Amino acid sequence: MRGCVGRGPNSLELEHEMTFSMGEPRPATPAGGGRPSREEAEEAVRTLIRWAGDDPAREGLLETPKRVTSAYAEWFAGYAHDPVAMLERTFEETDGYDEIVLLRNIRVESICEHHMAPIVGVAHVAYLPYRRVVGISKLARLVDAFAKRLQIQEKLTAQIANTVHDVLQPRGTAVVIEAAHQCMTTRGVHKPGVTMVTSRMLGAFRDNPSTRRELLSMISYRASVTHDD
Repeated sequence: MRGCVGRGPNSLELEHEMTFSMGEPRPATPAGGGRPSREEAEEAVRTLIRWAGDDPAREGLLETPKRVTSAYAEWFAGYAHDPVAMLERTFEETDGYDEIVLLRNIRVESICEHHMAPIVGVAHVAYLPYRRVVGISKLARLVDAFAKRLQIQEKLTAQIANTVHDVLQPRGTAVVIEAAHQCMTTRGVHKPGVTMVTSRMLGAFRDNPSTRRELLSMISYRASVTHDD
């Protein structure tokens, strides 16, 4: 697992400043010009349908361009969110709690930036708090904010970890992601069942082997949960 640690700079990568418009992500003007209109996006879908060999005017495909652009608005909603703002509200009343906080098995749904194919898996996000903690739902939202963009898994792992570490300033931060990439399971080498594991360890998780081992054992631990009727 240690060999998968990301090596990017410990800085936030908020390369897209966004606002919402009509429920869709609205990026700042990209370097190549203004953002296309929805109508232009729908026409691009029609072009792809024709390129694939079908007729966008046939009954089954008439609404497909609208559906695809709506799906893109959902799949890429992360561009509309500020990850830093998600972590700004914290709580200091912890009675001195200073052990590992771990949120396991956060669903990850992203899109590969090379082939625009789905990346689906889970993320484990942990930190060693220093005086303050953050609501656990914010960690899940942070994962979505970065995942719902065009991504590679290595960068996604680093972005989540760097943001937690920079904003919360804990004694340590760790992120481990395991995901399947449909760019290699449904095309290319066609290797279903293969998953990719990446990790980024910062602070105590990088410097202290026993702390890192404790975290990895917590991630792999499978507790039996009983529910009382």
